[in-house]
Amino acid sequence: MAGWSIETFAGMPEVGALVVATEPVWLDRMRELCNRIAADRDVRIVAGGATRQQSVYRALAAVPANCDGVFVHDGARPLIRAEDVRAGMQMVRPGRGALLAAPVVDTVKVVDENGRIVQTLDREQLRAAQTPQFAWSDDLRRAHQHALENELQATDDAMLLEAIGLDVFAVVASDENFKVTVPADASRAAAVLSERRRSCD
Repeated sequence: MAGWSIETFAGMPEVGALVVATEPVWLDRMRELCNRIAADRDVRIVAGGATRQQSVYRALAAVPANCDGVFVHDGARPLIRAEDVRAGMQMVRPGRGALLAAPVVDTVKVVDENGRIVQTLDREQLRAAQTPQFAWSDDLRRAHQHALENELQATDDAMLLEAIGLDVFAVVASDENFKVTVPADASRAAAVLSERRRSCD
């Protein structure tokens, strides 16, 4: 699945370099994959950490100095479209980040420790965060350093940007940018990719 995303990013001339964080046991396999599908691009493979946040922190250290902006993508979203990436890129400038997101279609309830509903949220104001998440390189490094120094744990990079006072904007993503979490998702992703390839033939 990671290869599908890497292929998309490698096909974008505005992407100057790719940094892939992976489990240490997969380093050689990931190098082989990137050599096969992105041989003409600047690709750097790094060992990830114990958490997503640690993996991004390590990957940031490998980003070339001439890359002003960065985006972080989760390999579990293999069907990312280049036009969605570009839409997120356009929102970024120093002091401002962005992320892909989807409107929340379900009614969301807040519950207490017993499962009793204590609040119903207005879904018109809710978005389900996705990746990529975009920022100015220096801003994201500063956000991760702040988190490290303050022992802040976050589930995505947008939370870290928000923690240092940056505005982060939600950009509506394509319906196909779903996360593969169960076998049925993988089958659905393979079907979508197959259909895309047929459309290009």
